[in-house]
Amino acid sequence: MPSANPTSPPEQNPTAVATRPITDPDRYSRQVLFPGIGAAGQHLLAGAHVAIVGVGATGAASASLLARAGVGTLSLIDRDFVEPSNLHRQVLFDEADALASLPKAEAARRKILLFNSSIRVLPHVVDLVPANIHDLLSGVHLVLDATDNFETRFLINDFAVQGTVPWIYAAAIGATAATMNILPRPPRSGNLPQPTRLPQPSHVPHLPGSQEPVPLPDAWQPTACLACLFPAPPAGPVETCDTAGILSTAVNLAASIQVTEALKLLTGQPHLLRRTLLSFDLWQPTLSSGLSHSEVSATAPDPDCLVCGHRIFAHLAGEGRPHITLCGRNSVQIHEHHRPVDLAAMHLRLSRHADTNPKMHPDTPADIQDLRSNDLLLRFRRGPLTLTLFGDGRAVIQGTSDIAVARTLYARFIGS
Repeated sequence: MPSANPTSPPEQNPTAVATRPITDPDRYSRQVLFPGIGAAGQHLLAGAHVAIVGVGATGAASASLLARAGVGTLSLIDRDFVEPSNLHRQVLFDEADALASLPKAEAARRKILLFNSSIRVLPHVVDLVPANIHDLLSGVHLVLDATDNFETRFLINDFAVQGTVPWIYAAAIGATAATMNILPRPPRSGNLPQPTRLPQPSHVPHLPGSQEPVPLPDAWQPTACLACLFPAPPAGPVETCDTAGILSTAVNLAASIQVTEALKLLTGQPHLLRRTLLSFDLWQPTLSSGLSHSEVSATAPDPDCLVCGHRIFAHLAGEGRPHITLCGRNSVQIHEHHRPVDLAAMHLRLSRHADTNPKMHPDTPADIQDLRSNDLLLRFRRGPLTLTLFGDGRAVIQGTSDIAVARTLYARFIGS
């Protein structure tokens, strides 16, 4: 048998196969074989737009699953950056991302395009707040919650109910995973926003791409919203992964359930959606099933709910929303200054106070250390505190839970 000749023509060289473009029929062939998706469902997924709020543990896993499933457009919204402690559970990030403190939304975009370059990924390195939520979520078919705080979840709930946009709550803490589907009921007045136009049922062959809404009586029965089950955010301290720890298996279970429900909705099959708040404890077994789980009915809206019943959107109006917040891991977030920051110019200005600047007086210690920046963020350390500044003027100060200390550091070096 003749040996391979490195100078042989491409058609005779086995390595040439690697240059052949990957087509959608190749990529999604096994998913299309599943009768719940099929060719029509795959076509609908390609035309869908999903926003993921929070691209940490659950959000990264959900983004990866949706991208691999062929959802055509993903908006990734996250205010944070990659850290070493993320790597055990946040599947889209690697050590280089953590060492560079790369914003999670951008790091996720880069990784997703390595395994599916045929979809659109729109990264937004911002904090989701009332002032920007309409710009960021306008036009999406579905919102996936992967946040770490109830303040943002209640904001999403207000937006979704007001505009009749479906969303899926998901959370993981310790060994527990929880999810809930929210299908808002349509407004009762013609002067209010109309229901989101969703993809059509995949069993109707001529409807993919149609702009007609799914008929409400048959395919769209509204569920309870988040405020129906939880009229107000939890009061007092709430456990987070920074205080209670977290198992990556709980994260991936929550993401898998969330994305499976999303696929049902995006392929025009909302009648298949689960209508409960479902939680699993993966660590503590039960005698009957071996897996401890619970379900709370969310079948129908509460007519007395302030949000979906009386349409009072306090969170969307920003009522009582703090401008400086604790955000776990001994950190404070300052997001009261919504103003663009020229990071390159800021780096140049701060370099006069940094240990990287040649000193006229070598015995004088630098005000700040480890100053570094890129086109997405700027970061420096001052004693036990680390300040990370983003292009929208928002900053995270690590190393303190004292809001006054954080504000002082921000004002001194960034400005008030």
